[in-house]
Amino acid sequence: GAAMSLSNATENATLKMHLQGVDPSYRAGATQYLALFTADPGEAGSLAAEATYTGYARVALTKSGAWTDGGSVFSNAALIQFGQCTAGTNAITHFAVVDTASGAVAQMIIGALSGTLNVAAGIQPQFATGDLDITAD
Repeated sequence: GAAMSLSNATENATLKMHLQGVDPSYRAGATQYLALFTADPGEAGSLAAEATYTGYARVALTKSGAWTDGGSVFSNAALIQFGQCTAGTNAITHFAVVDTASGAVAQMIIGALSGTLNVAAGIQPQFATGDLDITAD
């Protein structure tokens, strides 16, 4: 399991969708991306602590099949693998679902890992099916 929060921008977009019927521009996109962080991005949605190890890149997820709806908890529906580390180190503590493959994001759903994932040369971060949980609690 993981603690979860929405960035301020995502909270605002969600309220606009529910209360004003205004869809965020990224809602209809077929793809979202999983990013890794060495600290909590916070509700400001800061990218300052995004992983930096050599070989890291956000992983594309197809919205239609990436998450299993467990009622109040959504879990990753399949194995998610990041690039293998070829140099550098990171101590990964958080993940986020974002709307872009790189750079600035408009959507950010943030989760805390249950433990620190230490990445060094030869390590390929991955999450087995069902390992990442997102809940609105």
